[in-house]
Amino acid sequence: MYGIIATWRMALEGITEAEEMLKKGSDAKDSIEKAIQMVEDFEFYKSVGYGGLPNEEMEVELDAAFMDGDSLSIGCVGAIKDYANPVSIARMLSEEPVNNFLVGAGAEKYAHRHGFERKNMLTERAKIHYHNRVKETTDNKELKPYSGHDTVGMVCLDQEGHMTSATSTSGLFMKHAGRVGDSPISGSGFYVDSKVGGASATGLGEDVMKGCVSYEIVRLMKEGMHPQEACDKAVRDFDQELKERRGKAGDMSLIAMNNKGEWGVTTNIEGFSFAVATEKEKPTVYLVKFDENGKQYFEVASQEWMDNYMKTRTAPLVRK
Repeated sequence: MYGIIATWRMALEGITEAEEMLKKGSDAKDSIEKAIQMVEDFEFYKSVGYGGLPNEEMEVELDAAFMDGDSLSIGCVGAIKDYANPVSIARMLSEEPVNNFLVGAGAEKYAHRHGFERKNMLTERAKIHYHNRVKETTDNKELKPYSGHDTVGMVCLDQEGHMTSATSTSGLFMKHAGRVGDSPISGSGFYVDSKVGGASATGLGEDVMKGCVSYEIVRLMKEGMHPQEACDKAVRDFDQELKERRGKAGDMSLIAMNNKGEWGVTTNIEGFSFAVATEKEKPTVYLVKFDENGKQYFEVASQEWMDNYMKTRTAPLVRK
């Protein structure tokens, strides 16, 4: 049995490539790294890698993480600039005995020392988004970060039972320089244990970090819950907890897969999509919907939806 699951439609091409690799016997490490790299390299996805939206100083700062579910080894980078594939840097860090989480200039020095590709990650499209956002903000109004949640996060299982999890993001649009969200934080943005399964989050990092939701899902699966049950309980319980204590809960969407290739997804927002492929299921994009009673269900994305998705993201931009 093998499988891979990822947040958002933008992961489809990546998990399609990974599924081909897994089918041919590739391990979970190589497969998930390739899948994440493909998202990082596509300039029209404005929340990950090349083309990612900048911080308030018009700099692209990237966060990424990589976890090996066999050894529980973790590698992470935060607020790294000018490197093409932060997930690959995170993977190398996961193989180090210490110094597994590097940020800013330290992460950049490590990447340079190990020969990773240096690249200006700020695209012309991202500059237009930045300038348009600045213009929308009046002199009397603080420039606030966009509160969307578009991290790519994945969990992967190979034919030998090895599991991995990885994340990559450019974080909040217009964030403060140096801000790091949940994506590279173990237990919050990701967690995986090959004896159990893994989970990954996308959402408002400042809220996801308050509950270590990815770890909680893995813990619940370890107690015997199906990934869907675990996602439902962890996300809904914490969503309610935040509302009781703080009056509101930020966007929060979690994906999970266990070591049998079974998967689950739960979100507290409208409009969430995810992609999954297993030995029994070809690469598929699902949309999360809610019925009139607020009960969540999944719907396979139509061709019309898929076409419109790509058309919207590649449409020409005009500076206002």
